[in-house]
Amino acid sequence: MEFLKKLGIEGTNTGTSTGRKFLGSGAKEKLASYTPIDNSQIADVTVTTREEYEHVIETAQKAFEEWRMIPAPQRGDIVRQIGLELRANKEYLGRLVTYEMGKIYQEGLGEVQEMIDICDFAVGQSRMLYGKTMPSERPKHRMYEQWHPLGITGIISAFNFPVAVYSWNAMIAAVAGNVMIWKGSEKTPLCSIAVQNIIAKVLKRNDLPEGIFNLVTGGPEVGKWMSSDERIPLISATGSIRMGKEVAKTVAARLGKTILELGGNNAVIVSKEADLEMAARAIAFGAVGTCGQRCTSTRRLIIHEEMFDSLKDRLVAIYENVNIGNPLDEDTLVGPLIDQQAVDNMQKALDEIEQQGGERVYGGEVIDKNQLSDGNYVRPAIVTAQNDWDIVQRETFAPILYLMKYSDLDEAIAMHNGVRQGLSSSMFTLNLREAEAFLSTRGSDCGIANINVGTSGAEIGGAFGGEKETGGGRESGSDAWKAYMRRQTNTINWSDELPLAQGIEFDVD
Repeated sequence: MEFLKKLGIEGTNTGTSTGRKFLGSGAKEKLASYTPIDNSQIADVTVTTREEYEHVIETAQKAFEEWRMIPAPQRGDIVRQIGLELRANKEYLGRLVTYEMGKIYQEGLGEVQEMIDICDFAVGQSRMLYGKTMPSERPKHRMYEQWHPLGITGIISAFNFPVAVYSWNAMIAAVAGNVMIWKGSEKTPLCSIAVQNIIAKVLKRNDLPEGIFNLVTGGPEVGKWMSSDERIPLISATGSIRMGKEVAKTVAARLGKTILELGGNNAVIVSKEADLEMAARAIAFGAVGTCGQRCTSTRRLIIHEEMFDSLKDRLVAIYENVNIGNPLDEDTLVGPLIDQQAVDNMQKALDEIEQQGGERVYGGEVIDKNQLSDGNYVRPAIVTAQNDWDIVQRETFAPILYLMKYSDLDEAIAMHNGVRQGLSSSMFTLNLREAEAFLSTRGSDCGIANINVGTSGAEIGGAFGGEKETGGGRESGSDAWKAYMRRQTNTINWSDELPLAQGIEFDVD
């Protein structure tokens, strides 16, 4: 396929890179990459060996010494050039994201656009790594703070956003003066290699050293190497809550820093004063987009009892007209789940719902392979449920939408907040008081809270992340850059005396 060749993807690919070149791997172990479209194999990728990992670490440490001394605006210019290369390869990379991960082509393009957008954001940020000047209580003293890079930033990303989430971290960390080691998902290794090939063009053009943007490939073992490595002061990990707890425990044991983007169990509250059609469209996109495999996917729908039946009927009508199929086809709105395990997990969740007494309102079945292909296709499901059921309390990474009723706003907010996760949230209402209550201290306890906007589809300008078991981390925009740097307070005495703070006198003859 042309897009694979354009991105430098071959039959067998080396999964370890120090930026400008891939290491000639002697590794025998390989990962096979499969497309969820029909479960056929795309290519092989060699797994990073321990010896190669050590070489990457040492190369990154050496590169950091040089990269951190390049002025931040010049580092920003390198990121600007990476953005231009991504623009030139947007269609190819977007198609690879679709082919290897399964999201529809428009979403694949959108993911690459996020990479481009964060590059643009980071270029501006490179001139705004601001500190503060504070008045000193001592005469002829100047006090201020400044920010320094941490060193190596370890990035562990997930299959559902195989390229965008990496860029949220890498481009901001790069302008801050850090170097990166990236372990992409073992389910989408070709996307990682393609991005590395794109970045390598810029590094070679500017004659930059090896070790600034590094790649390692493998399963949980490689992630454990990174998490336990004292040479990596910051680990940014995206994935399941279970995985995040292991990363947090390991990194905390060595007093390292973490940015954790873990599970979401996102809800939309629909008021009796909502624009029903607007709500229905946003809910449908949030629930079935990426086949329910976004961390911001809409999982729970909390509907005012007066609106329940009409909204349920409208959603069923929308779901009946959603085209399911090959995500590379332009008229497809829902592609496949990532693999057979994801299909099985969805079926188990639906069985549990029915055992609890929930009603399957629409969908949920595995689509007969004769109708499509040998891919992992399911029909998005709508079910009734209770918020306190165990299955509703857990995040099933599949297109299952739980419908629940409420009678007053306090009840709705309590249901909304009554889960262990706290990523994205939304309320649809035209009532100003309801909207402000939802956004107030007594309202949503999530890191993202929207009014008349769905849970899915965050812009890069705001900080992205959540609370509770979502991990508490923040990436992307706003002042998220501070997580990749260390703060230093400085005091300069330009007098000929040595006054002490707090008026302390300590005379020494």
